[in-house]
Amino acid sequence: METPREADLCFPRLNSSCEKPTQPYSEAMLIYVVLSSISLITVTLNLLVIVSISHFRQLHNPTNLLILSLAVSDLLVGLLLMPVEIIYIEACWFLGDVLCTLYYLADYIITTASVANMVLISVDRYIAICDPLRYPTKVTKRRAQHCVCLCWIWSVIFRIVLLHDHLKEPGRSNSCFGECVVVINYVAGVVDLVFTFIVPILVIIVLYMRVFVVAVSQARAMRSHVAASTTQRSGAVTVKKKEMKAARTLGLVILVFLFCFCPYYYPALAGEDTSIDASSASFEIWLAHFNSCLNPVIYAFFYPWFRKSIKLILTLQILKPGSCDANVL
Repeated sequence: METPREADLCFPRLNSSCEKPTQPYSEAMLIYVVLSSISLITVTLNLLVIVSISHFRQLHNPTNLLILSLAVSDLLVGLLLMPVEIIYIEACWFLGDVLCTLYYLADYIITTASVANMVLISVDRYIAICDPLRYPTKVTKRRAQHCVCLCWIWSVIFRIVLLHDHLKEPGRSNSCFGECVVVINYVAGVVDLVFTFIVPILVIIVLYMRVFVVAVSQARAMRSHVAASTTQRSGAVTVKKKEMKAARTLGLVILVFLFCFCPYYYPALAGEDTSIDASSASFEIWLAHFNSCLNPVIYAFFYPWFRKSIKLILTLQILKPGSCDANVL
């Protein structure tokens, strides 16, 4: 018969086995309900974004293609990453070291792709607002598609290089059998911090500052009542309401991203190794993943086309012939 000590082990017959994660029943149930709800909402909302942009032809523009790519990465967070973390809140890791490493590789690839998509979106808004006359020729759907593909390819290559040691020796960070832990050393953490957080965020902030400076200057020009001979040209370069609304909305997305990811990158900022454990409901990890739930919520509040699309999808109007040509703008 097992002793109480053996019953608490992931592998009772192994001396090097980890202890099973234990939490009070009421606390565990509350965590399960809350996190499962977040996961379900994340999947549902991002799926609605993907279906909307994919189905309605009016939404087939470069900006929405970038938003589509961001929604795909957010969907993968809610569909793949969150459920694994929920399952292993009170369970040992029995899937082996290889799957553990692949899980974290997927996690990092999706996160890196999300950041890269935000950079692309900020560049798109910068060109649309600061150089509107040449925007249609500079930013095309084909170029947007190529940029999205390069974004995902770069994310995969970058993460494979960064996690090379863990891919070569899976389980190297585990201290006992039954856990799934990846420890990113300080050097790799700094590289990760610089290339997937500091540099992208600096680029995004600089571009958005430039966008709002241009928007303010154009607003002042409008209020100054320029001469009638220049009215047509001024109207051509004036930022459209929908362009500025898109910039404000995506700016809010960036602020939410900063709020959600700063705690995750704190160890690298503090000069420490970053340890990620799949079997713990870490506040930093879930706050970072919660960003994937907030993005489509922001779209729903600020984008009328998203609200109209949701209505058509939920009422099954998209099943009717010709629904892809519906007016959602």
